Amino acid sequence: MADTVLFEFLHTEMVAELWAHDPDPGPGGQKMSLSVLEGMGFRVGQALGERLPRETLAFREELDVLKFLCKDLWVAVFQKQMDSLRTNHQGTYVLQDNSFPLLLPMASGLQYLEEAPKFLAFTCGLLRGALCTLGIESVVTASVAALPVCKFQVVIPKS
Repeated sequence: MADTVLFEFLHTEMVAELWAHDPDPGPGGQKMSLSVLEGMGFRVGQALGERLPRETLAFREELDVLKFLCKDLWVAVFQKQMDSLRTNHQGTYVLQDNSFPLLLPMASGLQYLEEAPKFLAFTCGLLRGALCTLGIESVVTASVAALPVCKFQVVIPKS
């Protein structure tokens, strides 16, 4: 419980600090702040991936890796499993969390919907970093249609 609250406070402060320097940075400044948060998440995802037990690194298929992220990695970070994993079997996966912990504090009003993307950049990087450590290059994006539901789209380019 204390770890969860501590992580949520730390994440909120990282987001607030990056937006505090210029409350209305314009599109270029917002992209830079999102890029910094995504980069932080990427490094944390790599570190988590490096600390996985060796037997988990022997996945045979992409789908197995994504299932691992939805179950084990999500539990390690957010103390809950991802609610849904869908795929088109062509390298695109959609991971859905119906009560994403980092969006729960703002779930009480629609006015916060436009603020949601800055709270998702770190987690996009986290997923991308963990996938990279497991040998999968990917592009991860997030979308929110209604708080606190969040969908992460993972696209794995075919080589």
